[in-house]
Amino acid sequence: MRHVLTTPRLVLRPVTRDDEGALTVHWRAPDVRRFLFDGEVLPAEEIAEAIEDSVRTLAGPPGGAGDVAALWVVTEAGAGTLVGTTGLRPLDDAGTELFYSLAPEVWGKGYATEAAGAVLEFALGPLGLPEVLAEIDEGNTASAAVAGRLGMTPFDVVPGLLGPMVRYRRAAGA
Repeated sequence: MRHVLTTPRLVLRPVTRDDEGALTVHWRAPDVRRFLFDGEVLPAEEIAEAIEDSVRTLAGPPGGAGDVAALWVVTEAGAGTLVGTTGLRPLDDAGTELFYSLAPEVWGKGYATEAAGAVLEFALGPLGLPEVLAEIDEGNTASAAVAGRLGMTPFDVVPGLLGPMVRYRRAAGA
């Protein structure tokens, strides 16, 4: 399978249509969707569309042109069970956003930094994006810490559904 990313403890594989059930359960969990989707429950159609967009993006040639929508299922090395997701998606008209979600039972293990870091390096390297953004709710200190560990720096504050959101960025070569 193309675009499988690995870290010392994790395997990130591109999402497939076969992952729709597990992805739906994961993304609809209240603690997971709290910041990722502003607490909203995503309709099945939006989850299916996210999978299709990712399949299309990752099937194409490398290169940062156009909207990038790519999604990876995160599993612990040696296990096949979904413990999270990470990916890239268009952020309004600002650029490409890095995002991630983890199951609460694996919080605090450093997986967010590991998984998001692998996707960030892929985006700025082989995918050829000039920069990657992150948009984090002001009260989400854990995600802000992950962005900092990834070398992302804050550059703007924008309104969000749950209150102010801080935008972070990291450019290629930084």
